Amino acid sequence: MRVKPKQCGVIHRDDSPESRILRTGAKEKTMAESIGVLTREDVLDSLKNLRQAQEVDYSAFYSSHLGGVVTDPALMVIPFDDHMVHRGHGIFDTAAIIEGKIYDLENHLDRFIRSAEASKLELPSREEMREIVIRTSALSGRREGSIRYWASSGTGNLGLIPAGDARPAFFVMIFGGLDYPERYYAEGMRVMTTTYPIKPPLYAVTKSTNYLPNTLMQMEAKEGGLDNGIFVDEAGNVGEGSNMNCAFVTADGVLRHPKFDNILSGCTVKRLLELASRLVDQGVIADVVVDDIPVAEAKASAEMMLIGSSIYVAPVVQWDDQVIGDGKPGPVTKAMRELLEEDMRSGEGMLIDVPY
Repeated sequence: MRVKPKQCGVIHRDDSPESRILRTGAKEKTMAESIGVLTREDVLDSLKNLRQAQEVDYSAFYSSHLGGVVTDPALMVIPFDDHMVHRGHGIFDTAAIIEGKIYDLENHLDRFIRSAEASKLELPSREEMREIVIRTSALSGRREGSIRYWASSGTGNLGLIPAGDARPAFFVMIFGGLDYPERYYAEGMRVMTTTYPIKPPLYAVTKSTNYLPNTLMQMEAKEGGLDNGIFVDEAGNVGEGSNMNCAFVTADGVLRHPKFDNILSGCTVKRLLELASRLVDQGVIADVVVDDIPVAEAKASAEMMLIGSSIYVAPVVQWDDQVIGDGKPGPVTKAMRELLEEDMRSGEGMLIDVPY
């Protein structure tokens, strides 16, 4: 499939005042009472009102359906019959914009392509996707932020299998990124063993848009006054967090990470596992090992950390009722975060200049 954007044309943000209000005299209509056939202008006004009621930080959105980029959040929409919406037949991935450069895009594209193959999704060429991501980043004007991109099996029906004439879709969003409390880094996070089952391997290693288990796990943790949940597999080994990987430091200084057979292959943690050899050379850690980690061993670690492209590296100081180490963020976690931040700004072969 080849997506042919109209030279990534831009529809600019409309900041004009809004005037449409659904009212009958002084009494506001209920949702049912306000039902009627809307004009195009009505729809645009409603979309703008929706965005004005929510604080969002979306800078640019590319849609292959539109053939270009929009910068007005009210226009960042996809059709209701897109199979990514009503069947979850879609995939996504991410990257970061740091000081006007895109970090680690190639490894994320590798994973995106693997996810597409597992999901039987047709993609534009790698070169075209890369150029669309870079061009959309430039049109956003953002020098710091996040990139998220999706592929869908397309529109055309409400069945399970895509319509025969469906055109697979590609989308890119440039936004401000996910914010995490400073408390996570200064004091450490508290997590729980989720009651929800870990995904089967096929779905765990594919970055699909079906994040229901991850969402339920995160909600469960928040409802319990905790920061995140941890999946555990049927053998009692550590899995992963809601949208981040877990790593541990043993009492004798070994950095451990679970095997990637049954969890998402996190691009950030895999890069950090490579960079961690520097910490071995410096004597900060003794070794780096990727293996099965029983929960009891994990909880007995000197340090625990959650790692991801948004959270970077955050210390965990308590898991269920077990305090991790001395209950404070540890030195290896701090060193790992510093390694990542340095790589994000100066990593050789890891950065792409955005042509603003």
